[in-house]
Amino acid sequence: MSQDQLQEPEWIFPFDHMDLGESFFIPTLETATMLYAVECGAKRAKVKVKAYITTKDNHLGVRVWRIS
Repeated sequence: MSQDQLQEPEWIFPFDHMDLGESFFIPTLETATMLYAVECGAKRAKVKVKAYITTKDNHLGVRVWRIS
């Protein structure tokens, strides 16, 4: 399978099951793409989040907090 045939998975974020202040970490090398996906997902779920590029256990990724 060539890279042209690979597709990004549809991301399902746990916003509906999160309390205010809770966070989750998504390991990824495509941080800008993930930030965009998180923002779009939060908008669809009608919640507000803060997302930052960070590392966890030496893995690059995005941490997302629910703020409303």
